[in-house]
Amino acid sequence: MNLAGKTIAVGVTGGIAAYKTCYVVSMLKKRGAEVYVAMTQNACKFVSRLTFETLSGHRVVDDMWKRDFEWEVEHISFARRADLFVVAPCTLNMTGKLASGIADDFLSTTLFAAQCPVILAPAMNTAMFDSAAYRENENKLRERGYSFVYGGAGRLACGEVGAGRMAEPEEIVAAIEEKLFPKRDYEGKTVLVTAGATREDIDPVRYITNRSSGKMGCAIADAAARRGADVILVEANMRVEPSEKVERVKVNTTAEMYDAVMANLSRCDYIIKAAAPADYRVEKAAENKIKSDSLTLKLVKNPDIAAAVGAIKGKAKLAVFAAETENLKTNARNKLIKKNADLVIANDVTQAGAGFDCDTNIVTFITASGAEDISVMKKTELADLILDKLASLKTI
Repeated sequence: MNLAGKTIAVGVTGGIAAYKTCYVVSMLKKRGAEVYVAMTQNACKFVSRLTFETLSGHRVVDDMWKRDFEWEVEHISFARRADLFVVAPCTLNMTGKLASGIADDFLSTTLFAAQCPVILAPAMNTAMFDSAAYRENENKLRERGYSFVYGGAGRLACGEVGAGRMAEPEEIVAAIEEKLFPKRDYEGKTVLVTAGATREDIDPVRYITNRSSGKMGCAIADAAARRGADVILVEANMRVEPSEKVERVKVNTTAEMYDAVMANLSRCDYIIKAAAPADYRVEKAAENKIKSDSLTLKLVKNPDIAAAVGAIKGKAKLAVFAAETENLKTNARNKLIKKNADLVIANDVTQAGAGFDCDTNIVTFITASGAEDISVMKKTELADLILDKLASLKTI
């Protein structure tokens, strides 16, 4: 996207992910934007001022008190010239400052003076990311209009594996472009998205589940919200968090997901079934932990949520996922008919880069008029393609 004529302010805080921000600045410059960078003192310990000055073509500010330039009230002028402000990485410390009204360095002072949209790209240890303090900070900042862009779970610089990674440069730039040039084709519409993996208890300790992380459904919910929709996210045991403001309904079992979907169906224009609900449940879960040398379970069929929606959806449009290991298109076409769906997003989960708990997917769109193969791409990008496709279809 051409960003000529746009000025982007980039704030860099003290985290190892600061090296990724070099790519963000480079990508923004290549798209024609004017880029100005402000760094905290701790950020300078990871990446030098000279690196960002070379990439941006402008002097980098890291100290409120330096006088080696023409005098002006710089934090005000820096904030006023920006069409958008992005902080990447954004540490727990910076979210705490912004949530608490603390302005004690150039970057925090400038952010409080900014009147443009602000996007935060958090990066921190998983325990910090999951802490009550961070969650409280995030909720406060969302209420004040800040936007967030998150990376997926994975290996962190500290050696741990989990949430807290900074979003990739491409994802941050995409978030900037969407904020500057928002696509609002879902405005006035209500979209219900299911995501994650349901669990069926065997006993108080064990349960039946599957490998779904909720990444695809979460990406769709975020994309629909950015495009103006009111989003209801019915989520089961997700390992990711939505970055946009959505209505969240948390469930555990397939029966609970069924009830939540049916309770909200009447107000929905689009229903996107991206969750992986368990097809079966234990007929009667044990009240106490089972201790035996062998175990036989009697399973009974769970309600078919997609089929139930398809039977009564009326003018609403229904998209369902089909995770297959063979006969992809044949099985997906059968599912389209059986569920009375408008769109089936089929993927072969045996393919590298597709399926559960990864950041990419490879899918085929199946509709009444034919099939369209989509090559490997990030789930965040695929989410918008799904919304494009669904919006273009006529209701069956």
